[in-house]
Amino acid sequence: MAVPQKIINFLEKAKVKYEIIEHKTVFTAFDKSQTLKVPEKIVGKTLILKANNSLVFVLIPANKNLDLKKIKKKIEKDAERPKEKVELASERLIKKKIKGVKLGAIPPFGNLWKCQTFVDNSIKREKEIIVNGGDWNFSIKILTKDLKKLIPDLVFGSFSKKK
Repeated sequence: MAVPQKIINFLEKAKVKYEIIEHKTVFTAFDKSQTLKVPEKIVGKTLILKANNSLVFVLIPANKNLDLKKIKKKIEKDAERPKEKVELASERLIKKKIKGVKLGAIPPFGNLWKCQTFVDNSIKREKEIIVNGGDWNFSIKILTKDLKKLIPDLVFGSFSKKK
């Protein structure tokens, strides 16, 4: 499997510059940065959270971990959903709701699956970001400034912490 056509069409329709990068099979953002010989801070990892009954996409750099307390506050505030129960989504739930891409290789474009997307502020400091391409052997390099064009309703915030 390569980058799914759904994702290629999405990128083409948005008229953004992108590069598809083929690489050996990797399952973590850290391994991807090592394989591609790039700094972890420009490799994004997509985390899928369950916020009450909906899924939320979160994009943070590979050199950081998610601060669940901070993202919970951000979801409650910006999505105007007080008292959210926020947790990592189960693999079973992700497989059921996020179709057409491999588990562990989900791109950060939550809007493709009608999900809200949150992006950590530290990503804005980088010129470009390498994100999952839907398959363990392919990634997509995009300009960070194009994230807003690709995901119009994305929410930026500080919800990562050092590893």
